[in-house]
Amino acid sequence: MRVLYAVYGDPRAAAELVPLLTDRQSAGLDPLPTEPSELAPDLLRSHRAEIRALPDGARLLLLLAAADQYPVATHAFLRAVTAVRLDTRPLEAAEAAGIAQAGAGGVVFRDAWTRIAAYETGSPADRRDVHRLLARVLHGAGETPRRSWHRGAGALGPSARLAAELGAAAEQARAAGQLTLTRALLERAALLSPTPSEQSRLRARAATAAWHAGAPDHARRLAATATPDDGLTGLFALRAGNAAEAFDALLTAVVEGGDGEAGQGSGNGLADARHESRGAVSEEGARGGRGGGVPGRGERGGAGAPGSRGQGGAGAPGSGGLGAVSEEGARGGRGGGVPGRGERGGAGAPGSRGQGGAWAPGGVSVWGNRQASGTAAVPGGPERREGAPGAGGDAGLRDGAGGRGAAGIRGGAGAPGSAGAPGADMPGAMSAQAGPRAAEVGGTPRSAGAVRGAVPPAAAADVISAPGLHLLARATEAAIYTGDLRRCREAAVVAGRLGAGMPGTLGGLAAAFEGRYEDARGLLEAAAGRCGPGGDPTLLVHAGIAALMLGDHTRAATATVRAAASARARGATATVAQALEFRAYADFWTGRPQAGAATATDALRQAYATGQDNGACHLQAALAMFAAVTGDADACRERAATARSYALARGLGLPAALAQWALAFLDLADGRYAGAAARLRALAGFGPGHGHRAIRHLATPHYVEAAVRTGDTRVARAAHADYHRWASAVRSTDDLALSARCRALLAPGAEAVEHYRTALDLHARGDRDFERARTELLFGSALRRLRRRTEARDRLYSALEAFEYFGAPHCATQARVELRALGAPATPARGRSDDPVTRLTAQQLLIARMAADGATNREIAARLALSPRTIDHHLRGVFSRLGIRSRIELVRLLGDDGQVR
Repeated sequence: MRVLYAVYGDPRAAAELVPLLTDRQSAGLDPLPTEPSELAPDLLRSHRAEIRALPDGARLLLLLAAADQYPVATHAFLRAVTAVRLDTRPLEAAEAAGIAQAGAGGVVFRDAWTRIAAYETGSPADRRDVHRLLARVLHGAGETPRRSWHRGAGALGPSARLAAELGAAAEQARAAGQLTLTRALLERAALLSPTPSEQSRLRARAATAAWHAGAPDHARRLAATATPDDGLTGLFALRAGNAAEAFDALLTAVVEGGDGEAGQGSGNGLADARHESRGAVSEEGARGGRGGGVPGRGERGGAGAPGSRGQGGAGAPGSGGLGAVSEEGARGGRGGGVPGRGERGGAGAPGSRGQGGAWAPGGVSVWGNRQASGTAAVPGGPERREGAPGAGGDAGLRDGAGGRGAAGIRGGAGAPGSAGAPGADMPGAMSAQAGPRAAEVGGTPRSAGAVRGAVPPAAAADVISAPGLHLLARATEAAIYTGDLRRCREAAVVAGRLGAGMPGTLGGLAAAFEGRYEDARGLLEAAAGRCGPGGDPTLLVHAGIAALMLGDHTRAATATVRAAASARARGATATVAQALEFRAYADFWTGRPQAGAATATDALRQAYATGQDNGACHLQAALAMFAAVTGDADACRERAATARSYALARGLGLPAALAQWALAFLDLADGRYAGAAARLRALAGFGPGHGHRAIRHLATPHYVEAAVRTGDTRVARAAHADYHRWASAVRSTDDLALSARCRALLAPGAEAVEHYRTALDLHARGDRDFERARTELLFGSALRRLRRRTEARDRLYSALEAFEYFGAPHCATQARVELRALGAPATPARGRSDDPVTRLTAQQLLIARMAADGATNREIAARLALSPRTIDHHLRGVFSRLGIRSRIELVRLLGDDGQVR
């Protein structure tokens, strides 16, 4: 996909480029070539020969048109022709040769490579002349950046004055959302600058613009010759590398961009912040805490039983280099580690490896705080009061150097009215020393001049373009991708030390990790509320993430769609695919698997084309989940395997966990309850980089169903307890409905009926229609066992109709099995007797339409990001279900719109 994108979608150029790539380029480790002469030299040579065969007048007009369009479009060709009264009749020769056509808006070239050849065929002197001509006629409002571009392209040599003009024009272009033009201006400014240090700085800025514009190879090549920049390095790693390394680099960039007054200590701001994030916590950890730590375990010590290796107890994710050990984790918790569970210890379920957590009695909650065995801790209880252990305001965190430590972890993560909460007095944003680079990494225009001093409280969380805040937002995303949510706590400490506000999602995650669920809800509500149209794309993506955590999928869908639209309007192509990654969750929960799969497939192509392999991995996992819902087992397993193999190699816990959940849901829907329970139990035991607490939380209702079916109610009750605590704290009707369903599954006999009724009442006020259908299926099955035949039949028919509507045939099969057991007629799928196309799954129908349009197996595989072998398997299934033997019959059967003729 990236190869096609690099060669402007020309298959001839792609075929020429592939053999020229090095092994590292083919593996995606090195950037692809960016110069046309390196991409497709033979194709370019043949096009140049065609151009040279034209008369001089035609070549001059084509050069002028190409300079107006390449590498950025400036729309000044007709004005330039009029200004110097050029005769356009020579263009007839180009039209006769099929090279270009004259139109009302100027010249239209045959393809991108013809346009490039027309430009590169001109002599350097002729190119400078046409650029100067184009600059002369560009004098309208808003045309300053384009005029500056042509002035720079027409320059004879280095010029500090022109370089400064181009840099200023680049800021205007970025503010207008013209990131491709921004990159071109900054790159030209670097060529014209006489100072090596300034050249390097300008290339770094150009690399950032290129990345956000969706030109990853340009970005990497520019960055290789630019000033080393932790923010840029972190951005690249976040979207196409190791997410843990991305977090380190981004947080380092935040600290190094600070005002230097945040801490006195060692002189290493990040190290001081990390030490502070452990603070007084490590003291009790070294003593072994309340669970009887093992002597000599140091600050990571804990209540590990003999045979464990430190860290045990609370099952906090492995500390690693950057992480702040949670308070209870550092103390070792109160429950003790399980002997022989490996270095992460924790009260894991039998067979789990460390971290077992919420799905084991006496483990940690899904977000990381400790809860009592078999009970749900009460939000705001004694241990969570301000100043009490576990409140996030430990003495060691409050006594930071330079008087900045008062915010501590509460800097942006506290409850309303507490230090750092929205509405509280917040120290000013980071100083101007962070420069425009910090804002540019976020891809959002920032006003001229640095932001200093206090930020008004009401606006503190909205100053997303202030230096450093975008870096904090990206660091939050890195923590989300890894699944190591304790890193959010560390980022919150760093933000507090530097006196910076923070994105609400970061504060919410930090509060959730510490077990302050009520505080988390307030912060996430504030973040999710910032989803108005036309806002900052990063802010909107975070609003969508916050809404997903709150279970508000309608608002999540709105925020992510608006984020994608805003990113397109601003030219931030790279952000579009990222926004659609999180849109997939809303589509899944609200019962739109086919629409969601179509959107995710389009976003997958975009992610691959723009070099965002981590985002593509996440989308592969989302497509695996959609395939599980629609019953396409082969596609589910292939996509899940692709996602997990990539994710595990790069520490991406989010897509790895989502892919595991997809496989578990496939097992659950097909009645393989033991397999589903085993997969989800393993998910609970996976640490950061392999699993994800949020996915574990979302999967809890499915785990409870699978565990109850296999008789493992002890672990299921512990899992449900924490799920209910979070659902009650965030007040999500959908989560409360699923909690009631879990309670019904765990209740004996007739006691379950009222819990099911409660669940359905709550579902009626929510938007998770697919889960409502599953609740009706389970309720109908329970009623059948209680011999309440009439109501059972009604519930089962309702579930069957919903599953057919959602395109979930295997779930519909479960409903038919229950109806047959009831002795009721199980109607066939709607339309199946009349329309052969309804016999196909959504994936099969999509492939059948492409095949009927004449696409080969390889072409279909490339479009859907699947292997040709999988496409062949699907086509065999299509032929079998439709009763045909060849593609000719398929073309006859399907009309132009994919329906039966």
